[in-house]
Amino acid sequence: MRRTLSRLAGAAAVLVIALAAPAAAADGDEGFTIKDPRITESSGLAASRAHPGIYWTHNDSDDGAYLYAVDSATGETVATVTMTGVGAPRDIEAISIGPDDDLYVGDIGDNLGGTWNHVWIYRLPEPKELKDQTIRATQYVVKYADGPRDAEALMVHPKTGRVYIADKKDEGGHLYEGPAELSASGTNVFRGIAPVDIQVTDGAFSPDGKQLALRAYFGGHAYAWNGGKIKEQGRLSVPLQRQGESVTYTADGSKLMFGSEGTQSPVNAEDVPGGGSDSKSPSEGGSSSGTDSGSEGMDSDVRVGALVVAVVLGGVWGLRRLRRRG
Repeated sequence: MRRTLSRLAGAAAVLVIALAAPAAAADGDEGFTIKDPRITESSGLAASRAHPGIYWTHNDSDDGAYLYAVDSATGETVATVTMTGVGAPRDIEAISIGPDDDLYVGDIGDNLGGTWNHVWIYRLPEPKELKDQTIRATQYVVKYADGPRDAEALMVHPKTGRVYIADKKDEGGHLYEGPAELSASGTNVFRGIAPVDIQVTDGAFSPDGKQLALRAYFGGHAYAWNGGKIKEQGRLSVPLQRQGESVTYTADGSKLMFGSEGTQSPVNAEDVPGGGSDSKSPSEGGSSSGTDSGSEGMDSDVRVGALVVAVVLGGVWGLRRLRRRG
C-alpha cells in the first residue's frame, strides 16, 4: 500500500509539471541558475547591452569589490571584474547600466537600519571584452535630504542617465532622485519624489525608460514613469524564491528577470505587466489590461493547483479506506 501511495504522489507531481509546462513554454521563459560557487548572495542584477545574454551580478555585504558576468545560456561566470579606486565596499546591494553603457554599483545597504551618514555609488565602464580584469571606478558620496536610511534598489534612467534609489522599509518607503549629474568631488544629495508602499529589495527601468519595476521579497509593482510622477501600472508576477533580492528587464524589455540569494540561485523570467517596454502606458493612451490578464492567469494557476491537490488527497483518502477494510 505504501508503494501505491508513493506511486500516486509521484503521478501527481508529474501531473503538476505537465500542467505547468505549456504555460512556461508559451511564455518563452529564459531563466537560468547561477552556478559560480563564489556567488552565494546575489543581490543585484543587470542585463548587459554590450554582450547579449550576459547578466551582471555581485554579492552583497562586504564580499569585496567584485562584479561577475554570468552567461544566461550556461549559468557560468565568464568574467570577474575587480573594481579599484573605491576603498573597501560596505554593503553592495544593487547594479544598473546607464545610457553611457557604464555600470553603476550601489554600495547603499545599511543593515544597522540607517545609521551611516553617507553611502556610495561606484561607476565604471562596462568592459568590451569579457575576461577577468581590474577596472578603476569613480566613487560618489551619497546622502539623503531627510537623513540616513537602508536601501537596496538603485536604478539609472536609460535615457536621462539620472540615478534613483528606493529605500527599504517594512511599511513602505520612498523613491529618491539624485542630482542631474553626479559629482565625484562633492556630496550628492538624493531627495524623495514619491512614496512606495512595498519593502523594496530591488528595482529596474525598462530599456525605453517608460516603466519602472520595484520588487519586494514576495511581490512588486510596475509603474508608468511619467517623468518621475510614477503611476501604478500593474502588479509584478514575482516568483517564490529563497530570498528574492534582484530584478532587471531583459535587454529587449520583453521579460523581467528575478534573482535570489543563495548558492546555485535561480534567475526566473516573468512577463512584463502591460506587455513589455514597447507597449503604451495608461498615461500615454494605452490600456492596463495586462494587469487583469496577469490576475486571471494567477487565478487559473491557483484553480489548477487546487484541483491537483484535491485529486491527490481524494486518492490517498480512498486508498486509506480500502486499506482499513482490508
